[in-house]
Amino acid sequence: MLRKAILLILSFSLLLIGFTACGDATSGKVYKIGISQLAEHPALDSAREGFIEALKEAGYEDGKNISIDYQNAQGDVTNAQTIARKFADEKVDMILAIATPAAQAAANVTKDIPILITAVTDPVSAGLAESLEKPGGNVTGTTDMNPVAEQLELVKDLMPQAEKVGILYNSGEINSKIQVDIAKEAAANLGLTLMEAAVSNSNEVSQATQSLMGRVDAIYVPTDNTIVSSIGAVIKVANDHNIPVIGSERGQVDAGAIATKGIDYRELGKQTGAIAVEIIKGKKPQDIPIQEPKTVTLIINQKAAESLGITIPEDILNKAEEVIK
Repeated sequence: MLRKAILLILSFSLLLIGFTACGDATSGKVYKIGISQLAEHPALDSAREGFIEALKEAGYEDGKNISIDYQNAQGDVTNAQTIARKFADEKVDMILAIATPAAQAAANVTKDIPILITAVTDPVSAGLAESLEKPGGNVTGTTDMNPVAEQLELVKDLMPQAEKVGILYNSGEINSKIQVDIAKEAAANLGLTLMEAAVSNSNEVSQATQSLMGRVDAIYVPTDNTIVSSIGAVIKVANDHNIPVIGSERGQVDAGAIATKGIDYRELGKQTGAIAVEIIKGKKPQDIPIQEPKTVTLIINQKAAESLGITIPEDILNKAEEVIK
């Protein structure tokens, strides 16, 4: 009897150890995280990758003690709403919503599940939080509010004679309209005239870019999901007409924009992941301020600039954290 009792205790102990090994380090629970990403493009992909990386660095790895369900809405708000409802119905432990429409969709279906947001320009205007300092509900995370004024300054720094700048954006994205308003004020302060070209979907991006040709000296692309998803089309049309593009994040510069002073979305995702770790360990979303980007990087695409006959001043090259040659 004693031998059987000992074997029973040992078996039960091994079962507990095995369960703990695949779950949370303290509770033995496998923490379920649903990721809803609005669209597939380098900035949002990087934010997602950074989020997962931060979790792994903290000891939370998919397939071990957390379970990640990644869903992409492919730029369709209706899809984002369907994904959000799916996660709510499945009662996941946390939702990561990447981009404003995905975040709004998630916030509309649950007030109980913690929602982490990233790549959201203005969470307050989007109705996701009462304030950045005190979100007040089940939503927290990071904002990707751009240094729009500093990005437009690059137009004057790199093209002193420029007078008119085109801006492309989706008129249905609140995050984009906010950036356009900021850009209008910044442009006026810099002595620039801002020429708007709005779209409602990615199929209109090339035509909208074409509509600016002959009317502007440069194009500025904000962190608009629709435009960024079709950045290749923007660059092609602009290059065909010898018009430089100023970007708002590094993915656009990699694609052929001549410069940006923007945020690193992978690092932004890692910031969000660090917040997720706090929540997994028991902290409430309403007690965690929404964070702004910690790093802004000046990146120059010297190769793209030279192909357009633009010489980057030496002092700007010296300030750049990265130069693509």
